[in-house]
Amino acid sequence: MTLDDVAACRQLDPSHMLSRIQSLPEQCRAGWRRGMEFPLPPDYSTVNKVLLLGMGGSAMGGDLVGSLIPLEGKIPFLIHRDYGLPALVDDNTLVIASSYSGNTEETLDAFSQTLNGGAKKLVIAGGGKLRLLAQARSIPTLLIDREAEPRNTLGFTFTCLLALCQRLGLLPSRGRGVTDMVATLKRLSPRLSPDIPIVDNPAKQMALRLQGRLVVVYGAGFLAQVAHRWKTQLNENSKVWAFYETLPELNHNSVVGYPLPSQVKEHIIVVLLHTLSLHHRLLARYQVTQDLLEKEGIESHLTTVDGRNPLSQMMSAVMLGDFVSYYLALLNGVDPSPVATIDYLKERLARFQ
Repeated sequence: MTLDDVAACRQLDPSHMLSRIQSLPEQCRAGWRRGMEFPLPPDYSTVNKVLLLGMGGSAMGGDLVGSLIPLEGKIPFLIHRDYGLPALVDDNTLVIASSYSGNTEETLDAFSQTLNGGAKKLVIAGGGKLRLLAQARSIPTLLIDREAEPRNTLGFTFTCLLALCQRLGLLPSRGRGVTDMVATLKRLSPRLSPDIPIVDNPAKQMALRLQGRLVVVYGAGFLAQVAHRWKTQLNENSKVWAFYETLPELNHNSVVGYPLPSQVKEHIIVVLLHTLSLHHRLLARYQVTQDLLEKEGIESHLTTVDGRNPLSQMMSAVMLGDFVSYYLALLNGVDPSPVATIDYLKERLARFQ
C-alpha cells in the first residue's frame, strides 16, 4: 500500500486509532486542568518522595514526569513496575496507583500492601477493582473518563501528574510551559496527518525507513523515557520487535556489540532522538555514536525534536513517535488498536492461582 492512499489507511484503522493519536494536545490540556482542580488533602504537602505504581501505558506518564524532576524537582519521583512494595515506602511517601482498567494485577498487589500503612495514597484509574478499593478506604481518586487504550491516555495522565507535582511543591510553576507545549503539539499534528503526502510528512518518511527492520531507539536526558515510549508504541501499534537504550550508558557497553552478529546489521535501524538543549557532552556522544554505527554498516537516523523548552520537546517527540507507529502499522497491514497477544496472556495467567 501507499501511505498517501487515505482511503486505504482508514480501512486498516477501523477502531479510529488516528483520532486518539491526534487528541494528544486536547488530552494534555484536559489533564492539566483536572490535576490543578483535583482536591488534595492538606497533609499531602509533607511528602518527601513519590512512588508511582503502574504498568505499561498507565505508568508512562510517571516515566515522563520522572524525566523532568531531575531538571528542577526537589524530591525523588520513582516508578515501581512489579508486585510487592519497595521497603522505602514510609509515612512521608505519596504512593500513586495508576491503572486505566483498574484491574492491573501487579498494581493492585503493590497498592494493597500500602493500605494498612501510613503512606499518603492517591489513585488514578478509569474504574475496576482499584477504584472500588479506593472508594472503600476513602482514598482520593482521580478518574480517567476517556474511552481509549491505556497507551492513548498518556497526555491526560502525564499532565495530571505534572499538575499534582506542582501543587505539592515538587516542581516549580508549569502553567506557561504546558500552554506552550499544547500550542507546539497543535502546530505539529497537522504536519503529520494522513492528508500530508510522504514527501512533506516526516512521520510517514520515518515509518518507511523502519518497515521490515528491527528498531532500536536511543534517547538521552529527558528524552530517555520518550525513547521508551517509542519502543512500546512500535510494539503495541505496529506489532513489531523494538528496543530502546539510553545515553550515556549505552556508550559503556552496547557500542562494543555493534560488530556481531554480522548477519543482523542490515536488518537493524537505530533512531536517535535528539535536541540541542541536552548537555553538551551528550551532544558529542550522539555524534560519535552515529560515527560508530556508520563504521559498522548499521543504518541510523538522527531525529531532532520540536519545541522551545524540554516539556514541549518531550511531548512533540512523543507525538512524532505515535504517528510513526501508526503509519508503520498500516505498512504492515495490521490494525493498530488491538493487542491480542496481551489479551491472550492475561487469559492464560488467570488460570494460575
